[in-house]
Amino acid sequence: MSDAASDNNTGTKEDQVREALRQVYDPEIGMNVIELGLIRKLEIGQQNAHIVMILTTPFCPYGPQLMEQVRWVTQKETGLPTTIELGSEMWDPTMMEEGAGGDWGLF
Repeated sequence: MSDAASDNNTGTKEDQVREALRQVYDPEIGMNVIELGLIRKLEIGQQNAHIVMILTTPFCPYGPQLMEQVRWVTQKETGLPTTIELGSEMWDPTMMEEGAGGDWGLF
């Protein structure tokens, strides 16, 4: 029973972190990192948290700032040391949260 409770707590914590990350906006696009689909992996362990994140363009001038904000918000929400990794996937609009592309007239 403790394993199931642990799994529920982890799922809930991941949901809480994802919700908190909605406050991190790409200033050029005006959408948050969750809407844009930039958070590709979120792992919350007992000792630390780890995120794999991508950027909308490889040379995004706000990339370092966005990554640090994501790390800081996650660490604040979880209370755990957090590492962030820049993923190698190329972003495209199909990665956006369902309905978010309508703001751009894409879908």
